[in-house]
Amino acid sequence: MEKRISFEFNARYEILGTPSEDVEELWFVCHGHGQLAKYFIRKFDSIASPKRLIVAPEGLFRYYLQGFAGRVGATWMTKEDRVSDIGNYITYLSAVYNEVTSQLKKDLKITFFGFSQGAATISRLATMSDLSFDRLVLWAGIFPPDLPPLQSTDRLKDKQCFLVYGLQDEFLTEARIKEQESIAEQIQITPESISFEGKHELSSEVLESLAEIPYRHQLDFRA
Repeated sequence: MEKRISFEFNARYEILGTPSEDVEELWFVCHGHGQLAKYFIRKFDSIASPKRLIVAPEGLFRYYLQGFAGRVGATWMTKEDRVSDIGNYITYLSAVYNEVTSQLKKDLKITFFGFSQGAATISRLATMSDLSFDRLVLWAGIFPPDLPPLQSTDRLKDKQCFLVYGLQDEFLTEARIKEQESIAEQIQITPESISFEGKHELSSEVLESLAEIPYRHQLDFRA
């Protein structure tokens, strides 16, 4: 007989910049499968500034990338006990978000960003929580097929959504693109697509261009 227990869990996250009243923009970024937050956040060095804070939570499950020693990576979930893992990481990510935003002013512009597996993670956070944000960026990843349709439509209807991908991305097959289009249609959004010459990777040049795109609204989302 399977039984469950709840207990306090300690987890870590990385910050690029200093939380203060001077911060005008927060990027909440989720890494891909097999990455660690302390390395992933370095990819955002070129867009960090005193007015733009980068926060990178880390997947709750770490493992050796090869064998039983050597490099370690983290993952957000697997197919095993997935519903419970999704609930756990939404609780964790919400806690990180609340801790960070409590140190910032209220009229804050917030980007939710997910790379690869992190795209599904940040999509679920955006649609299955009540956290405030005003744009969603999925890079080298797609909306997961299990998003709640009505709730997702309501949560994303007034948000800026971007899909960013490399034209040589070996994981972004034609079937995956069609799946993405089908999910986007189901939840009634039309994301803006941004492509670049590259593989399954982050491009500093594209990231910098993305960071310069104006936010659609400047509202007090946390009032």
